Amino acid sequence: MSKADELFCAMCTDILDNGTTTEGQKVRPHWEDGTPAYTIKQFGVVNRYDLREEFPALTLRRTALKSAMDEVLWIYQKKSNNIHDLKSHIWDEWADETGSIGKAYGYQIGQKSHYADGDFDQMDRVLRDLTLTPFSRRIMTNTYVFTDLSEMNLYPCAYSCTYNVTMHPGDAAPTLNMILNQRSQDVLAANNWNVCQYAILLMMVAQSVGMQAGQLVHVIADAHIYDRHVDIIRELIARPQHPAPTVTLNHEITNFYDFTTSDLIVENYEHGPQVTNIPIAV
Repeated sequence: MSKADELFCAMCTDILDNGTTTEGQKVRPHWEDGTPAYTIKQFGVVNRYDLREEFPALTLRRTALKSAMDEVLWIYQKKSNNIHDLKSHIWDEWADETGSIGKAYGYQIGQKSHYADGDFDQMDRVLRDLTLTPFSRRIMTNTYVFTDLSEMNLYPCAYSCTYNVTMHPGDAAPTLNMILNQRSQDVLAANNWNVCQYAILLMMVAQSVGMQAGQLVHVIADAHIYDRHVDIIRELIARPQHPAPTVTLNHEITNFYDFTTSDLIVENYEHGPQVTNIPIAV
């Protein structure tokens, strides 16, 4: 069965059984009817996925993998903060009349800094360092820029990626691993979406620099289930689990900036019915 299903079910069960509640506390999010959106939460959740074993897509329900990839391309390839460059509508709630979400996500990835060997934005620097100094311990991106938070329509949730290369004797190529740091996560709405997004990002970067994608370690400071999601979560984690799908990239693409969603190949994705009409707290 899918390792992603096992990790998701264990995480949700732990939150429901052992988490703490924010009920009665002062909270920012509200439901559409104005009611405060309380959560049950766990602090410091860490899940580890090995892409050499399988792709970490839930089979309890379908994760829209091409849409997830499109958002990754929006942030790290297009380096955009405008929803008109994005095919889905998940950011519409936080966009202004021009489509901008402020100085967030792709805007920060595209900001350039001066180095002794030239000017680089965050993504270009990652690709450069993985090519020239792959065993550096300084290869990362970060979108949580304190001086710009007041100009972001939503603070970044998944905010930093740290890349780390390993090489074992006998390996045909180095292995590229990633730690994804997330300050906050709506487990029902976003957990597997984010996991699959950054698994795809790791795969794209690895293929671009001649490596194999290895471990994705997902660190969540505040992993929470909203009060109106509890029954949905209980039904979801009780569903049958299936083997993980096979997810690959078009092997002809070797330049990170040439990838499109058409280059994502998804095979044998057996899954349960979609969960519809999930209430979203804003």
